[in-house]
Parts: sequence; structure tokens; C-alpha cells
Amino acid sequence: MAQGEAESDLDLTITETIQGLVESYRHMSMPLERYLSLILLPSVAFFVLSSIAALLLDLPLSIRAPIPLLGFLAMASAIFYPKIVLSQRKRELNNRFHLLITHMTVLATTKIDRMEVFRTLAEEDEYGELAMEMHRIVQLVDTWNLSLDDACRRRAKQVPSRAVSDFFDRLAYTLGAGQGLDDYLLTEQEQIIQHYSTVYQSTLDSLEVMKDLYLSMILSMTFALVFAVVLPVLTGTNPTMTVSAVIVMFVFVQSGFYLAIRSMSPYDPVWFHPEEYPSPIEERLDKSMAAGVGLSLLLAFVTLGGMLGVSPVTLNDLLFMFESVPLPLYAVVPITPMLIPGIVFRQEEQRIKGRDEEFPNFIRALGATEGAKQSTTGMVLRTLRKKDFGPLTDNIDDLYKRLNMRIEPTSAWRFFTADCRSYLIQTFSEMYLIGREMGGSPKQLGELISENMNQVLQLRQKRKQATTTLIGLLYGMTAASTFAFFIGLQVVNILADMSLNLSTGSRLDAASLINTSVYNIPLIEFLLIIIIMFSAMLSALMIRTVDGGHYANTYLHFVVLAWIGAVTGTFTKWLVSQFLAI
Repeated sequence: MAQGEAESDLDLTITETIQGLVESYRHMSMPLERYLSLILLPSVAFFVLSSIAALLLDLPLSIRAPIPLLGFLAMASAIFYPKIVLSQRKRELNNRFHLLITHMTVLATTKIDRMEVFRTLAEEDEYGELAMEMHRIVQLVDTWNLSLDDACRRRAKQVPSRAVSDFFDRLAYTLGAGQGLDDYLLTEQEQIIQHYSTVYQSTLDSLEVMKDLYLSMILSMTFALVFAVVLPVLTGTNPTMTVSAVIVMFVFVQSGFYLAIRSMSPYDPVWFHPEEYPSPIEERLDKSMAAGVGLSLLLAFVTLGGMLGVSPVTLNDLLFMFESVPLPLYAVVPITPMLIPGIVFRQEEQRIKGRDEEFPNFIRALGATEGAKQSTTGMVLRTLRKKDFGPLTDNIDDLYKRLNMRIEPTSAWRFFTADCRSYLIQTFSEMYLIGREMGGSPKQLGELISENMNQVLQLRQKRKQATTTLIGLLYGMTAASTFAFFIGLQVVNILADMSLNLSTGSRLDAASLINTSVYNIPLIEFLLIIIIMFSAMLSALMIRTVDGGHYANTYLHFVVLAWIGAVTGTFTKWLVSQFLAI
């Protein structure tokens, strides 16, 4: 009975997979016949030819075996490429959907024509694929003379995202029934935000599962690498080849998990990067980056130049406390100055997050006061700027000064968002500005924007908790893996010294039991350092991806993880030598 149910579930899964693949072919921008003739059929032919070549060529099996695998990879890529593209498109639609609905609601409450709402959103390049959907609806209405509800109903059948499709369906029915666009969107706000929260939370839950899988795989690869270092002592095989093979597997496993985490992480950027409106923060960030890169290049020259004898100062001169500088330090010392931009960017990011926390209170107070006093933003800010809004207070004061200097309101708000450097503040400030320019109610706009932003900030708190857990996991795994690597290496190193000290004239030849002559200890240690540095880099990228912050956060975690690996490796070698020294 249980076996029959399992087979039924398997058949259902296979059927759903095939149906999803067929559906992805229907949503391709390229005509199906053209894709089949130009891409799919040639890839199948390449797979067949590569399989025939593997059978007919007179070459060793180790060379012939990868040939059909290459053909199979090309064929599989061609088959599943439409599915991948469709998934990416669906992800782009879902990522900014809640922002688009908020923006649409703001425009609808201004009582402008409902087609102008769609035309305005179609020109917002920031919304990407969603803006294209708005543009397609506008084209159906303007070019093909469809009604707005018929255009929405038609696009609902073709859009790949279930959330967007359901929204268009409900919108078409509501507009056809005669309800106003603003009334419908105001009632939809709670449902859209709830859907976004559900998707966001499910993504974080998926990341938790990925962390558990990643921990299991890395522990397995760590044991494999330790065995690859130690077992050649007994077998006599080439340890350099076995260690290199396991390292390649290690790289592929970590890279695969990084790509998986990157594809699963929710889209919620922290930073806003203005192009037309410079910010004084830019100079500080640029100086920190220049200092970090410059000092890193200088230390790299000292390290390599000292080894090659072309630098007057060597690493031994800088680290004079060591009689002989450990090899791991040669890798981590040159990258240490990258802590400078990492710390500076992180400090600025904390300020941005602090401004985000205060902005909902500010925009709600601004809208309520403007609505009550029936005055301009500049007049309201005269008293509002004296209140304490934490890290946002200075930016509010600057906004008041610019408006008081008769700077055009749009430019003043753009400078305000450029100084804040926050993606959320820029997005919601733009909505408030446009809503006010089009005659919307400031009190309603302030409450709407404040409520939506608070929901996003609550989700960010959960994301922060997931990031903190990931940081602890990766830091601990780096120390544990490095400890295991260097225990195996130092044990082999001590066994090699023991075999050399044993008398060759004894009745039992030690070389017949302990094969230490096949080892090149410095080369293996160098390979271990490479995998530690690579692991530190990918771990830092994972943290930055899950955190959603600036790319410069990678530098901070990369340097810290690399130093954890270097210090753990050096300490492990010393510790094992103390316990096992003879």
C-alpha cells in the first residue's frame, strides 16, 4: 500500500515537471519552431555524435568518458533553458510586486485617469518585468482598442507569476463591475502584503534547510580531505593528486551551494546608488576603498617581493615576533587592509538601516501634519525637523533647508534620498512626492506608505536573524574544518620525521609500513591554504547574499574568515607538535 502511494506520488511529480517544462516553452519570447530548429535539435545531434565518438575513438576510458557527458550537458541545457528563463522572469515579477501595488495605489488615490496610472508605471524602469507587463496592458488598450478589464484578463492568462495573474484577474472583474480603481487597490493592500510576507518567510525557511544541507556536505568534504591527506601514508599513493581531486570536489560543492543560496535569497536591497545626485558619503566610501586597495597592494609587494628578494622589507621584518613566519600568514596579511572599506561600508549601512527604522514615523507625521494644516511640506518641516528621528534627523533638517532655499521640491527630495542612500526611503519618498504633486491626500499617503514600509522592516528583522545564524555557522565551520585539515597534515609531517630518524639497519624497515617519501608537505599545505581562502571568499559572498547589504560587506567577512583559518591552522600545527613530539 505504502509502495503504491510512493509510486503514485513519483508519477505525479514527474507529470508536473513535464507539464511545467511544456508550459515554459509556451512562454518563450522566441517562436517555438525557431528554438527547436536552431538550438534544441542541434544540441540533441551533438549529444548523439559525442556518444558515437566515445564508442569509436581509440583512446583511454578516462579520456573518452567525459565526451558524451559534455554532449549530455549541452542537450540538458537546451532542454531546460526555457524553464530557467521562465523561473527568472517569475522571480522578477514577484520581487517588486508589493512595491508596484503600493505605487499603483498611491497614483490611484490622486483621482487621475486610471489609464494614466498604468502609463506612469510602464515608464518606471525600476520595476523591470512588471513595468513591461504594464506596458503590454497599455499597448492592448491603445493599439488594439481593448477595454482595460479585457486587457488585464488577457495578460492574466499569459503572465507566469501566480500572484500577478490572480491580481490581474481580480482587477479585471472589479473594473468590469464598475468599482473604482482606488477602492479596489486600497482593499487589496493587506492581501498583497500578506502574500509578500508569506513568500518572504518561506524563502527564509528554505535558506534554513539549505544551511543544514550545506553543513552536512561541508563536514563530509572535510572528512574526505583529511582522509586524502592521511591515507597515502599507508597506501603509498600520490597524496598531491588525491588532495587536489578532493579540493576540486570541494570547490564544486561550495560553488553549487552559493549559487543555490543566491537564487533563493529574497530580493530586498538595502542601498540606493544615485547617479545624478552626488552625496557627501561617496567621498568617504571612495577614500576607504582606495586606502584598502592601496595598502593591500603594498603588503602584497612586500610579501612576494620579500620571497623573491626584490623588496627591501620582508614579511619577516613586519612580523618580527615569529622566528619563521607560518605559511598561512603569507596569504592573509596582504588582504588585511581590506578591513578598512569593509568596516566603513558596514558602519554606513548600519546608519542606513537606522534611517529606515525612523522613516515610517517621519512620513506618517509629515502626511498627517500636512493634511491637518493644509500647508506645504516646507512649512510643516519647520517644526517637524526639531523632533528626534534618530539618524534621519540631520537628513530631515537638510531637506527643510533645501526647500526653504526655494530649491525645486523634486530636486530637494532627490537630494534627500541620495543622502539617505536607502533603497526603501528612495522608493517610498518617490511615491509620496508623486502622490502629492498629483493632488493626493497627504494623510492617506503617509499612512499607506508607513504601513507598507513597517511590514517590510518586520521581515528584515527575520532576515537579520537568519543572517546572524549563518554567520555563526560559517565562522564555526571555518575553524573546525581548518583544525581537521592541519591535524592530518601535521600528523603526516611528524610521521615523516619519525621515519627519517628510525634506523635503516633495523630488522623491520619503517618505509615498508609508513610511506612518507611520497609527500611534499609544503605543497600540500599550500593546497590546503588555497581551499581555506576559497572557502572564506565563498562564505563571505553567502553572508552578503543572505544579508542583502553592500558588496563591500564581503571584504569584512572575507578577511575575518581568512584570519580565523590562518590562526587556527598555525595553532593546530603547534598544538599537534607539542603533543606528538618525540
